[in-house]
Amino acid sequence: MKLSGQALPRAFFHRPVPVVACDLIGTTLLVDGVGGIVVETEAYAQNDPASHSFAGRTPRNASMFGSTGNAYVYRSYGIHWCLNLVCDAEAPGSAVLIRALQPTVGLELMAQRRGTADPRRLCSGPGRLCQALGVTGALDGLPLDTPPFALEDRLEPPRIAEGRRIGITQAVETPWRFCMSGSQFLSRPPRG
Repeated sequence: MKLSGQALPRAFFHRPVPVVACDLIGTTLLVDGVGGIVVETEAYAQNDPASHSFAGRTPRNASMFGSTGNAYVYRSYGIHWCLNLVCDAEAPGSAVLIRALQPTVGLELMAQRRGTADPRRLCSGPGRLCQALGVTGALDGLPLDTPPFALEDRLEPPRIAEGRRIGITQAVETPWRFCMSGSQFLSRPPRG
């Protein structure tokens, strides 16, 4: 199946985490052939107090210190899986949280997994997104350039809004949340 553009090379992730987070907006992400257009991301760096990697490497966050262009999957509050893309080989411990997708491929399966047919509620939030795409801890540490993942570049840059990240208590002023302007599929509208 042909997606939106060319497959993203691993070198795409060898850049600073906020740059990667911004440039992921408009790309297409599929897991086992199910997914859509990335419309919301957040960046987290190792020197960032809000990052899982801030205190150093642990068994839970080991994938953040692994190869760039791999997945870092963790459980949030012991309930929801969250998908992150490891980046910035110069600063190990950096990753981009995928917060929301505009679902475009496999909507029936996503609706079945999520228990709703409303496309705006399928992937609007990291937990919903992972449930809809079937992402679990079994994908932690896997490369993003081989199945079950497919990640393709955007055809043209969208309008992007930047703002503060959501659901954190430290470094809340850091403007490392990136959203596709005007998208109806965000987890929350941008502040301001």
